[in-house]
Amino acid sequence: MPDWTKGMNQTFEYYEVDPVTWENVRLLDRVTACSITRDETNETLGSATLDASEKLGEIYFRVYLVTIQNGITEKFCLGTFLIQTPHYKYNGKRDDMSYDAYTPLLELKDNPVPLGYFIPKQTNIMDVAYHLTYDNIRVPVVAGSSSDELVTDFVAEDSDTWLTYLTSLIANAKHSFSLDEMSRVIFMPQTDINSMKPVWIYTDDNSSILYPDISQDRDLYGVPNVVEVLYSDSSAGTRYVRVVNDSPTSQTSIVARGREIIHRETSPTFNGLPSAEEIEEYAIALLRSLSTLEYKLTYTHGYCPVRVGDCVLLNYESAGISNVKAKVISQNISCQPGCPVEETAVYTINMWEG
Repeated sequence: MPDWTKGMNQTFEYYEVDPVTWENVRLLDRVTACSITRDETNETLGSATLDASEKLGEIYFRVYLVTIQNGITEKFCLGTFLIQTPHYKYNGKRDDMSYDAYTPLLELKDNPVPLGYFIPKQTNIMDVAYHLTYDNIRVPVVAGSSSDELVTDFVAEDSDTWLTYLTSLIANAKHSFSLDEMSRVIFMPQTDINSMKPVWIYTDDNSSILYPDISQDRDLYGVPNVVEVLYSDSSAGTRYVRVVNDSPTSQTSIVARGREIIHRETSPTFNGLPSAEEIEEYAIALLRSLSTLEYKLTYTHGYCPVRVGDCVLLNYESAGISNVKAKVISQNISCQPGCPVEETAVYTINMWEG
């Protein structure tokens, strides 16, 4: 593994890939440019654009970053993508082609689930998800593991594709689709960021790979400072609880914002008939959970082996960002010398500890 904070020679290689064996079959030596997007909010988790001076059909291609440092050559796969949309240009002397491409999850998105399809209750969720994914995609699939079973029959909607259906299915076992560095399909357990360990520490010291610019956004919209819970029962009548964030140290409190933002819950769920204390505890827990403020950081760095879904630690002292643990949610990678990566990561802060 090279030292990513030190100088090195960087080039890129592109290969056509066999979708069944997932092996490289042909060097694509007429590629002129490429950019890659990884995004956990995108249904297929990413895409790519490829410029080449040759005509390519619907093929999978793979991108490698090739590094040479201290005389040692190493290759790092940046992803494997399926070409879909070509754009042709001719300038009187040569053809120039640009291609839009997508991750292997596109194969699940392209086909609908049979009408009336369902998975019966008491089926192991991750076992059936693996087999259905394997049966409906050509690329390698890595099995997940969970003991969770369906408590009811899991019926497909008429509009479901295999991707939407399976995404909803594995969410019942607290998993989501992901892709490894070779773009094999994997199942990722959903993990709270506080329990994650950073895989990389970004700093702004002399060995930093961070570019100078960084932006930070937060959204106070919809964060309440009052929760009202209204519980009705035919035998117990109606009970009402109001909980207020009036802490002078909270950025979302009535004191800080100068106004009330009320969240009202009229259909709380309890096991059995709740006491007044249980309803109040419910309201307190609800206000605490709704008082979580998400911060979004966007920055650029030289390439390092960080992927979407990873936890990173940021110490950007000059920007006032110190010891912030965040989860990477998107990356835009430019396949050019320096391999700059524009990255977005999020972290949360609870604004009320009442």
